[in-house]
Amino acid sequence: QVQLVESGGGLVQPGGSLRLSCAASGSILSINVMGWYRQAPGKQRELVATITSGGSANLADSVKGRFTISRDNAKNTVYLQMNSLKPEDTAVYYCKAVRAVVAYWGQGTQVTVSS
Repeated sequence: QVQLVESGGGLVQPGGSLRLSCAASGSILSINVMGWYRQAPGKQRELVATITSGGSANLADSVKGRFTISRDNAKNTVYLQMNSLKPEDTAVYYCKAVRAVVAYWGQGTQVTVSS
């Protein structure tokens, strides 16, 4: 089993920044891909960004140029730096880790972008 604990969400004004963290524990060996997804009210969960253990990153078009994903393998932690936030970024953000063919999810952290 893999446990994921997210932190860093909150309320921010448009144009502001937040950094989300996701720490993995448990059976963390062989975790390949870690990433972030988000779900806004009334919408499906969508990919935000993923990163492999080798550091290869993939970002959704809607966040390219504003968000950065990074990973500290020594700390088993993945980060999502979010800059130039927009109201449409408001959602619950979920961390995901893939170990072998099994996906694990965190409990989610709320990000609200509003003036």
